[in-house]
Amino acid sequence: MGELIVFYLLAGIAIATALAMVITRNAVHSALFLVLNLVVVAVFYLLLGAPFVAMVQIAVYAGAVMVLFLFVIMMLGAERVGGATGLRWQAPLAGAMGAALIGGALFAFLQTPAGLAPAGSLPAPLGDPATIGERLLTTYVLPFEITSILLLIAMVGVVVLARDSRSEGK
Repeated sequence: MGELIVFYLLAGIAIATALAMVITRNAVHSALFLVLNLVVVAVFYLLLGAPFVAMVQIAVYAGAVMVLFLFVIMMLGAERVGGATGLRWQAPLAGAMGAALIGGALFAFLQTPAGLAPAGSLPAPLGDPATIGERLLTTYVLPFEITSILLLIAMVGVVVLARDSRSEGK
């Protein structure tokens, strides 16, 4: 019963930080709300018994990626988010998609019987580093390699864009 209370409390905090991230007009504050949301997700991983994944969540996403986001926000001087006048259709579409997401989540929540899953249906431990490594290099080797190629392409693209912007400035 205590875990359920902690789960609902954390779910409320996660929803509140996600809403604050989307609603706030200051990009730095939005990024900081995202950091809080990522930390709450890491606590969810701890509740699921995956401490390695929780620490990777904090170190990689809440740490390194968010530092990069904040650096780019500050470098571009985009702290204040202005309203887009040409995209009036975007707000109703976002509202409809959000309502569909909430409806789907409520449907799934109401269709799931209360209680724990049967003992035989639980997967192997997901937070174990050996299990993660074994699955990455056997079952998911193709998506792993595709991701590495996409990251390499992105890195080359950033170098090309940075080089072009420097040559235009001279």
